[in-house]
Amino acid sequence: MADPWRNRARRAVETRLRDGLRTGENRPHYVVCGQNDLVVHLVNALLAESVRVTVIIPPRRAPDGADVRAIRGVRVLVAERLDEETFRSAGLAGAYGLALMHQDDVGNIHAALCAQAVEPQLRLVLRMFNTGLGNSVRPLFADCAVLSDASMAAPTFVAAALGEPTPTHFRFRARTLVVARRKEVRPEHVVCGLADTSDPGHLRLLPPDKAQADLVLAEASGQPPGTEVAARRIIRARRRQRRPSAVLWRAVRSFATRKIGIATLAVLAVIVVFGALLAHPEEGISVWQAVYVAMVTTISGADPDPGKAAPEQVMQVVLNLAGLALIPLITAAVVDGMVNARLALDDGRLRSPREGHVVVIGLGNVGTRVMGQLNDLGIEVVVIDKDPDARGAALARRLHVPLIVGDGAREEILEAASVATCQALVVVSTDDVTNLQAALNGRAINNDLRVVLRLSDGDFADRIQKAFNMNISRSVSYLAAPSFAAALLNREVIATIPIDRHALLVAEVLVATGSPLVGRALADIDQTTGVRVIGLTPAGQVMLDWSPPHEQRLGPGDRLVVVVRRAALSALLKQAGPPIDDPEPPTLPSQSRFPTAGPG
Repeated sequence: MADPWRNRARRAVETRLRDGLRTGENRPHYVVCGQNDLVVHLVNALLAESVRVTVIIPPRRAPDGADVRAIRGVRVLVAERLDEETFRSAGLAGAYGLALMHQDDVGNIHAALCAQAVEPQLRLVLRMFNTGLGNSVRPLFADCAVLSDASMAAPTFVAAALGEPTPTHFRFRARTLVVARRKEVRPEHVVCGLADTSDPGHLRLLPPDKAQADLVLAEASGQPPGTEVAARRIIRARRRQRRPSAVLWRAVRSFATRKIGIATLAVLAVIVVFGALLAHPEEGISVWQAVYVAMVTTISGADPDPGKAAPEQVMQVVLNLAGLALIPLITAAVVDGMVNARLALDDGRLRSPREGHVVVIGLGNVGTRVMGQLNDLGIEVVVIDKDPDARGAALARRLHVPLIVGDGAREEILEAASVATCQALVVVSTDDVTNLQAALNGRAINNDLRVVLRLSDGDFADRIQKAFNMNISRSVSYLAAPSFAAALLNREVIATIPIDRHALLVAEVLVATGSPLVGRALADIDQTTGVRVIGLTPAGQVMLDWSPPHEQRLGPGDRLVVVVRRAALSALLKQAGPPIDDPEPPTLPSQSRFPTAGPG
């Protein structure tokens, strides 16, 4: 008998079976690798599909991170490395799919190659920050999808920073659809009502009365997306605020330190006052001429004249003394300004106060994407990170974006970034405590500040948003999980629409022969909670009907295009599939069973 501990020196493996989970059960099997918030959301989405899930996690995890072992109904394998032996222990042979969710692009590619050796026809989903690298290696695998949670979430943070509801737009069947406010599009361009956001405390997704939805899915009409419109509006406003006099005053203020500036102004004031006292209008010496003579006397000196009156001699002496002080002060101001500018460039500090810009805290995966997209839109950005060599630091320097190295939760760092006059504060570091502290300190500096806050815990984020009246709070993992789940399940998900802390999916659903949906009218499906039919491709046809009549009945082979909530999509797919042996097939959610708001 083989020694079960023969690999203990190299790998610690722990297998846990819970809730009567049977490895030989005839259900699709999926393997997920990683231990983070995104993995937790992905596993929960997979379990909702009644599939078997095995999760491979490292032996060490972040103390404040999510623990996938707390999820009921999964098999957990703890392993040091993702190699062929680990994948065989996880039962990867014969599995339907594998999701590699570590934040290590090269490590994920290596693991994918090992997995392919175990199961060549495996469905692979790679989490990659560098999607270009991921797309380059896709041809190495039979069935592979490359996704970036940072790329998915960043546009949402950018839109929130600019005060837009959501940035989603996508193209399908020769039509480009965008998410917009109802008042911004013509009625004939509206395809579907998405949400009623009139009450910030009670968001209603896919309301029964479609006319109540102020956020809609509409056909693009040649107008730029709302995010671009908002960016252009901000840029125009900033240009109007940049009057030449204000720009000149800020340049003078930032040139030298406060003490040198005060000393220089004091000496100049002495010269002007004493020069004005030398004016004798009755002798033809005006105030301007007197000040002019005083300035020349101060800079170049003057010959003593014993014949002058005592007051004039005193003023001449004072002016000469002022001249002795003025030249060094001017020299000091020039040198100080040059040194300060050089130090600001080296340390990443702002050389002058800013206004109308966006401050981004955290230059990780998401923060780097947010900074880049804001810069592409022409929005002035200031970034803050503790690490001078953070992932996005090189990009910030290449784009000439000011990078302040320091703790973004400290008030002095926020003040150095001119948070008091910024357009929005986007806090997207991976530390919830730092993010919350930075958001609260930002609000203390500017009570009207728009805050876009990243928090990993959804319930905590909801409570913070209500308690502190934060403008927005978003979980990157929650926003990205539906796309990862759809890719792993090989679903026909066309787009994901994030709305506040919720997500809607645009999906294409095939009606199978013998499906319970055969013979049902489109109106029956459209009236269920969480489902809206926006298109139909009849069986045997290629053209998609974007406005099918509600009384039309479904037949085998028809393809529905729906806007659907995540929970309702699972039920709809089961209804649309072929008959199963279960005596009670799942039914679509009714209006009475599901509320109109809530996550998923």
